[in-house]
Amino acid sequence: MQSADSSLTILARRVVEPMGFELVGVDFFQHGSNATLRVYIDHVQGITLDDCSAVSHQLSGVLDVEDPLPGHYDLEVSSPGIDRPLVFPEHFERFIGQQIKIRLTEKLDGRRKLQGQLRRHAAGIITVAEADGRLWEISLHQIESARLVANLHFRFEPTPARNLDRSHE
Repeated sequence: MQSADSSLTILARRVVEPMGFELVGVDFFQHGSNATLRVYIDHVQGITLDDCSAVSHQLSGVLDVEDPLPGHYDLEVSSPGIDRPLVFPEHFERFIGQQIKIRLTEKLDGRRKLQGQLRRHAAGIITVAEADGRLWEISLHQIESARLVANLHFRFEPTPARNLDRSHE
């Protein structure tokens, strides 16, 4: 994921936010001769295919004019999904109390991956509590990537039994 102050993120934010959407993050990756610019957007009412198409159309025009990336690449606009990336400081503030997964830029106490409840965000430092109660104080600059942990709790309610007696057929 591009940093909050990268030129691609700033450019995408200039297009996405005036359209009434939240810019969740920007990803650019290359595999051989293929490159992809992926932009994640969100809205309080959710994201539709038409929303993605409208943002893609507007953003494509700006990218063509400003030409921030060399060569050919595919542009993808998507919702953030249930394991939403956390990129900007305001994301960490907004999701206090939620379970998150973090990958650090460097090992901290012998670990690069952490998972736990986001307890706090203040002055660019987050506090994460692991299931065993251990607290981690982590600078946002130490985070390579962070995502919400999908919280899927399905409630099973059996359907009424159907009459499976087929003797009358």
